[in-house]
Amino acid sequence: MDSEDDLLDSHDMESGEEDGFYSGGTDDYYNESDEPDYGFVEEDDVDDSIVIASRRSQVNYAVLKEEDIRRHQKDDIGQVSMVLSISEVEASILLLHYHWSVSKVHDEWFADEKGVRNTVGILDGPVIPTPDDGAELTCGICFDIFPPEEILSVACGHPFCSTCWTGYISTTINGGPGCLMLKCPEPSCPAAVGQDMFENLASKEDKEKYYRYFIRSYVEDNRKMKWCPAPGCEHAIDFAAGTGSYDVSCLCSHSFCWNCTEEAHRPVDCDTVAQWIRKNSAESENMNWILANSKPCPKCKRPIEKNHGCMHMTCTPPCKYEFCWLCLNAWTEHGERTGGFYACNKYEAGKQEGRYDEAEKRREMAKNSLERYTHYYERWASNQTSRQKAMGDLEIARSEKIEKLSDIHGTPESQLKFITEAWLQIIECRRVLKWTYAYGYYLPDHDKKQFFEYLQGEAESGLERLHKCVEKELEVFLVAEGPSDDFNQFRTKLTGLTSITKTYFENLVKALENGLADVDTQGASSKSTNSKSSKTNGGGKGKGSSKGGN
Repeated sequence: MDSEDDLLDSHDMESGEEDGFYSGGTDDYYNESDEPDYGFVEEDDVDDSIVIASRRSQVNYAVLKEEDIRRHQKDDIGQVSMVLSISEVEASILLLHYHWSVSKVHDEWFADEKGVRNTVGILDGPVIPTPDDGAELTCGICFDIFPPEEILSVACGHPFCSTCWTGYISTTINGGPGCLMLKCPEPSCPAAVGQDMFENLASKEDKEKYYRYFIRSYVEDNRKMKWCPAPGCEHAIDFAAGTGSYDVSCLCSHSFCWNCTEEAHRPVDCDTVAQWIRKNSAESENMNWILANSKPCPKCKRPIEKNHGCMHMTCTPPCKYEFCWLCLNAWTEHGERTGGFYACNKYEAGKQEGRYDEAEKRREMAKNSLERYTHYYERWASNQTSRQKAMGDLEIARSEKIEKLSDIHGTPESQLKFITEAWLQIIECRRVLKWTYAYGYYLPDHDKKQFFEYLQGEAESGLERLHKCVEKELEVFLVAEGPSDDFNQFRTKLTGLTSITKTYFENLVKALENGLADVDTQGASSKSTNSKSSKTNGGGKGKGSSKGGN
């Protein structure tokens, strides 16, 4: 079976061969006049009942409920049973062994049916003969003697009484999902125990556990499926490799990356997300803070923070060592002759001699690193907070505001969907903007960084404009006494802002996923131009100097 990595490697990300980054009317988006021109939206052409297109360019997955999963599972079992001319119980055993890959089952079976039977435990006939004379049999577990009708066995024929079978099955079910691959109780016997034995002998409670394991195996062992990671959600995602992006949205409203199962994080790749999450949760930043804001006690080496007061430091008990904060020497060597309590000429002298250069350099580097990380993390977290707030505002709009607006302005709720679409766009843009800060933190190229920060700033400006429009300007119409023409103008404005914000952020995501290739192209073009100019100028000077020399 192909590994999941093979599947993911076959996934083709969207190419960067798109129209220009600013295509889609984004120039209008950044009109800096007090009253932006939204004339590009023809009012007669606006149909508010039509939901603005989804943020995905192509749906490449399906969300499955439990009944959908059971139906798919049953269909696969039926297909294998029909094609291979075996029972559904045997087909289930085969599919469990080959991780629910129907094609893999077919390939292996037709290549070596006997080998597959022996490997999986679907035997052609009993290993031990069954007595024809109706003689009593001995149970292989309790060693009691029973008549043939009270003895049960699987394909191998090893005899066990129903009581021992029931205990054996119950124990394995309560032991976890390993019961799905249960073998005959006889040691070293490869015969598989089929679903019919569980159905006939397990208690009602044990059957529920077994079938829960059975349906979960269909998702967890299937390389094309994953459970939605949202707490309490029992939906699965059936993903089609090779198309679109990894971002998926479950019916529970949770959006996540199918590849790494973290929250949806375009335009940042999964490795960067993992690196950023580790950094946020690791102790590295604590150590940077300690290095930047404290010094070790010269005696016990515990870090000490100085936030005010004189240079006379006293370590905490039991150490109680007294020393100078500047030079870290014993305080007994200090006094008026060394500069008093707020200065230390010994330190200044040592600093001039270079004795503290390395320590100061490490402390300064740690401080700079901490400040840089704090800059990006604060903005990453702020956009996450704003996104969560927007999600709450969306629910309020759906449950209260839209109904109220419909009553005041006499507009059907179906024609007020432009408001919820604006909130949905804000939520998506906040997510994208949040992850651009993780992208920027790990972006080393100085030229690209300048261009990236410009694009990021424009995105923030435009998003704030949309957010302000739907959050603040809408309030006027919620307290109006009746319909007004201004509401139609507001609808046109908000619809236009939503559309161009969507276009800008889609282009931003594509540009970042493409590694800001435009910067490389422009840089190469600039270098080529400069090189040609240099050669031309240099050649002229060379000829001139040659003539002068002659």
